[in-house]
Amino acid sequence: MDEMIISRYKQWLEFDNKTGHELLAIQDDKEIADRFYRNLEFGTGGLRGVMGAGTNRMNRYTVRRATLGLARFLLQTGHKRRRGETNVVIAYDSRNQSREFALEAAGVLCAAGIAVNVFDQLMPTPVLSFAVRHLGCQAGIVITASHNPKEYNGYKVYDATGCQILPDAAALIIAEIGAINDLLGIPVLAPSEAEQAGLLTWIGEEVLTAYLAKVQEQSLFTGQSDIKVVYTPLHGTGNRPVRRILDRFDVEVVKRQELPDGDFSTVRSPNPEERDALTLAIEEAKKLSADLVLGTDPDCDRVGIAVHQNGDYLLLTGNQIGALLVDFVVKNRVPSAASLTGVQPALVKTIVTNELGAQIGQKHGLLVDETLTGFKYIGDKINQYQLSGDKSFVIGYEESFGFLIGTHARDKDAVVASMLIVEMAAWHREQGRTLVDALAELYAQYGYYLDVLDSFTLKGADGARRIQEIMKEIRHKGNKLFPGSSVALIKDYEAGVDGLPRENVVKFIMNDESWVAIRPSGTEQKIKVYYSIKGEDKAENDAKLKIYRDIFRSFVE
Repeated sequence: MDEMIISRYKQWLEFDNKTGHELLAIQDDKEIADRFYRNLEFGTGGLRGVMGAGTNRMNRYTVRRATLGLARFLLQTGHKRRRGETNVVIAYDSRNQSREFALEAAGVLCAAGIAVNVFDQLMPTPVLSFAVRHLGCQAGIVITASHNPKEYNGYKVYDATGCQILPDAAALIIAEIGAINDLLGIPVLAPSEAEQAGLLTWIGEEVLTAYLAKVQEQSLFTGQSDIKVVYTPLHGTGNRPVRRILDRFDVEVVKRQELPDGDFSTVRSPNPEERDALTLAIEEAKKLSADLVLGTDPDCDRVGIAVHQNGDYLLLTGNQIGALLVDFVVKNRVPSAASLTGVQPALVKTIVTNELGAQIGQKHGLLVDETLTGFKYIGDKINQYQLSGDKSFVIGYEESFGFLIGTHARDKDAVVASMLIVEMAAWHREQGRTLVDALAELYAQYGYYLDVLDSFTLKGADGARRIQEIMKEIRHKGNKLFPGSSVALIKDYEAGVDGLPRENVVKFIMNDESWVAIRPSGTEQKIKVYYSIKGEDKAENDAKLKIYRDIFRSFVE
């Protein structure tokens, strides 16, 4: 085993009794190596990893280290504010240790003289994004691993606008974190000490109430409807805010998944993108003959749905939900004063989101802006628009079930999305169709789209090296990966494309407007392959997809 790994392992054995016992119980050298071969790093969503002892794990020491790096960054960029004037707001979800990690972060910030506002109960990520600006803070932290399995937790950092930190700021924070070697020497104030010093304030219900009022402003359907919805918060933070924003509709919550549970004991993984996670909700919907199933992930920034159609419940993809929302919003929104004075209304999507929503938006007069993967880039577009004054943000979304309508937040928001999805379903129901029917009409008008994501997990140091090798091989092979001359254009975002920041993504655009994109995950040790196939019908698209999938599966596996 590498000497650095052995040295780190021995150091951590002495940290505290719980950590020592956990590490001594490990009999597998590969497991020890995976825990210590690197420090847990910031990716597209900040820190995220499996909970446990080790430098490559989420634990109190890695949280303290990240927070001290953030504190130093804030103090250096905060114009030498006096003690307590640099405010940070902290939220956390229902995962195991989320509250503990939130208090560790608060303790480090307070010890550095930075005043902290902490929610007194679990709270969705979009509420944190809203709270940063609402409370006039310089930064925000949310402890969450979003939709990952129960073993994971994470740590996301937000800037003063409520947007996740962008690469330039992240690089500075990472540099500060990298200079911290003495993990046991990081000062931490206990909550009682921080309160006595006037550095820790608990946030009650008032911020959530203010946030929900802003979400309500995005409502587009004011009529009455007998639409029936079954909702599951998947043991997460969405239970109260989603039910409050939907209180005028007939909504039944899945009782077994209503309350917080960090073990997510009723699901394999709390990911509303997957049918597994919605199984109990669909069973309940069948009993009640409900029209719609709605599920939000643990931090309530993603939402998945299943639609009653011909006796079954059909799951829609993030691309399909996004396109339907664009269509609903552009057909029902009242033109803003800004748009009437020449400001261009805009839709923002990521480079791995399909083109159906963009086509709909363009037909109805929306400018379409494209960003790299990660909702922080969509949030940054909102900030850019407000500074320039020449564009107004209408809707932004990504294929991974993240949607935002309105500018109350700078991150994806499953609360506002849930409200508009139910309103959209009610609006279509008034006209005698389901969301599946409405989607079929869009396909008939704009072309049939088939979108699929394949994720390949490659663990450990060997896996990390293999991911980089795969990206290198893909770039080397280029259009030779595909049969004939089907590739019209290759976009290598690592070289800088379309004015976007450099990113490790390669996108192959075909002659028929289909495309395939490949990128390493920014939050997990995976390589992701996105397929967006366009054709006349499902049979044609299925055939094309099989060809492309066979190519990449044989190549990656």
